[in-house]
Amino acid sequence: MGGSGGPREDRRVSERSNLPTLGLNGANRDASWDEAPPDPLVAPELYDGVLWRRVFAYMLDVVLIAAATVTLWFVSVILGILSFGILWPAGVVALAVLPVAYHTCFVGRHGATPGMTVFDLTVRSWTGQRPDYAQAFLLTVLFYVSVALTAWLVLVVALFNRRRRTLHDVLAGTVTVRRSRLGTGQPLEAQHVVFPR
Repeated sequence: MGGSGGPREDRRVSERSNLPTLGLNGANRDASWDEAPPDPLVAPELYDGVLWRRVFAYMLDVVLIAAATVTLWFVSVILGILSFGILWPAGVVALAVLPVAYHTCFVGRHGATPGMTVFDLTVRSWTGQRPDYAQAFLLTVLFYVSVALTAWLVLVVALFNRRRRTLHDVLAGTVTVRRSRLGTGQPLEAQHVVFPR
């Protein structure tokens, strides 16, 4: 239990040199770790509840995308009527691109969609950087393609790996972790990871 000098004295894991030191309160959104993300056995707090949080975050994002789609549809109809139908094809294209643009823009700019932010998640590249727009676009396209081809069985992949990465995460080179667990300003091994002797 952590008493000093006793037989069950805790010792901190310090042999891992690839654990990140991240900014206070998550302010350093671009902090990175060396090579691969921290192992879930060494830093379980990064992956705690990630899978169920992702599901609920996506549900919230679907609601937000639906609201944006309805708004865009009304604008497209009005512009289509005012332009005597000339702008209707542009409205159709905008409606088709909206979900991809939503995910790409939010993940590329902030590392998370609004739903992910509410559920304390952030997307990182394999080296810990916030994804750039190209990687965010790739992640988004792979997500929609994999969901279309597997009818949500893409989530099964996350059950069989410790970092809870889905198929589109693996193919895009990303990992989703808990946002609040990144922001203590200390190396992860100095935060919570202790092993009894």
